[in-house]
Order: sequence, then C-alpha cells, then structure tokens
Amino acid sequence: MNLNQITVPSLDLTQSIPFYEKLGLKLIVKALPHYARFECPDGDTTFSLHQVEYLPKGEGIWIYFECPDLDEYVTTLLQQGVLFDELPNNKSWLWREARLKDVDGNQLILYFAGDNRKNPPWRI
Repeated sequence: MNLNQITVPSLDLTQSIPFYEKLGLKLIVKALPHYARFECPDGDTTFSLHQVEYLPKGEGIWIYFECPDLDEYVTTLLQQGVLFDELPNNKSWLWREARLKDVDGNQLILYFAGDNRKNPPWRI
C-alpha cells in the first residue's frame, strides 16, 4: 500500500489554489468550483482540495510537507509574503518544523526530519 493523495476541505478554491501554488505545488486539475488537484514538487504524492459549505470544527486537519531545505524554503516564502505562525525550530521528537495555516485554517507543517522521520531512536 502507498499513500496516493490527501484531500482537504476549502470554502473557496479560487483563494486556496493560489496559496498552494505559492507554496510550490503544481496545479494539475482545476474543476472549479468543486475540486482542484496538485502534484507535490518531490515524490509521487498528490494533494487536492474539495469545496465544502462548512469547514470542520475543532483543530481540523494537519498536513505535513517534508522540505529538505526547510530554512531556505521558509525564508523564500517569507519574502513572498507568506505568514507563519511558527518559524523553523527543533522539536523534541527530533524534527525541525515551521507552522502556518492555509486560507481555510488547515494547519500546515513544513518540516525536515531526515532519518528520524521513519527511524527515530524510540522506533519499535
């Protein structure tokens, strides 16, 4: 089994699409107003948005995008006007993360974990 794609809710894809393109995702399907799909710049995973009338309540969805050059990437996004809730910092679980929210409030985590992504010292 392999993860193919993640689909997240959006109130207005005309606002969400440019946001994700600014992050570096490549738009491959644009079926407005209901659906959009992107390719991630690395790997084979895709990411999509679907229009909803109401967003989920609570903490919502958390999406992790791995970035080997995290600090440089965040600096570039900051220069493009992307706002972050948390700049790159080291976490106790041995990942380096930066956090921001998309236009619908979905939590995005840009991170670099290296070998600790799948092989942390506490792995079973």
